[in-house]
Amino acid sequence: MNAAVIEHAARVEVKPLSAHIGAEISGVDLTRPLPKDEVKAIRDALLKWRVVFFREQFLSHEQHVAFSAQFGELTVGHPVFGHVDGHPEIYSISKFRKATRFEGQSVLRPWTGWHTDVTAAVNPPYASILRGVTIPPYGGDTQWTNLVAAYQKLSAPLRAFVDGLRGVHRFAPPQGAAGTDAFAKAVDQHTLVSEHPLVRVHPETGERALYVSPSFLKHIAGLAPRESQALLELLWEHVTRPEFTVRFKWEPGSIAFWDNRTTAHLAPTDIFDLDFDRQLYRTTLVGDIPVGPDGQSSVAIEGSPVGAAAAVALN
Repeated sequence: MNAAVIEHAARVEVKPLSAHIGAEISGVDLTRPLPKDEVKAIRDALLKWRVVFFREQFLSHEQHVAFSAQFGELTVGHPVFGHVDGHPEIYSISKFRKATRFEGQSVLRPWTGWHTDVTAAVNPPYASILRGVTIPPYGGDTQWTNLVAAYQKLSAPLRAFVDGLRGVHRFAPPQGAAGTDAFAKAVDQHTLVSEHPLVRVHPETGERALYVSPSFLKHIAGLAPRESQALLELLWEHVTRPEFTVRFKWEPGSIAFWDNRTTAHLAPTDIFDLDFDRQLYRTTLVGDIPVGPDGQSSVAIEGSPVGAAAAVALN
């Protein structure tokens, strides 16, 4: 290794933020192409800490896309809700976005709102990269949880049981909402349904993660409805235990980069009670098809894989 590479590697600092998940990375400039050793250092930190954060990285849309492309192939901004005009790889996340706001929920649970991105697709994105632009002076924090740690903390008998189960993930209009508003119409036109293993084997590390996205996983295949509900509620409560999580306070120029194969996250709802604007932008990277401990892959029930072809079609 030459002196220049050693110097680059020495500048990258990874500061863990909690016992199981989250680290802040400094010593890099994301507005420019990264040396190979810095790309490797960031990727290594991502695999270990599941989500990594950067501060004071004031990227343009073009720089955001260029940074993301150093870690994989980009998807369209969102397979259902499209993208920012002129930037097919970027999805706008604002305070007034309707895509993930479900009005009139009768029951809120501890896991309500927690999700892993686009798990209704047969090949969910492997990673997401979210950039903060307009940030309220307080409120609006995002949380992530470590699904590998959650799996490892299950009892051995329960791990053995869930290893052999599969779940159906669906992205479809809320019951009774089809055709009533722009959100429902968009979802109705791009329904995604896939069957994934309940435990996913990470393709790079071989670790097992509970693949139980609360917002998209609707039932466990082969179980009676009450059995499925009881087990899913137990698992959803388990994966959102505070000790598996990290909470991130955004600032302008902050970036969060997370492994979608080993995490779920929770977007803030307190922002709707504040008078401040909030604007972030996200890119996602094309993922592989999940595989369970038994070697069986996920299968698509409805909808197409998420990838670059979708970006071309929407552009």
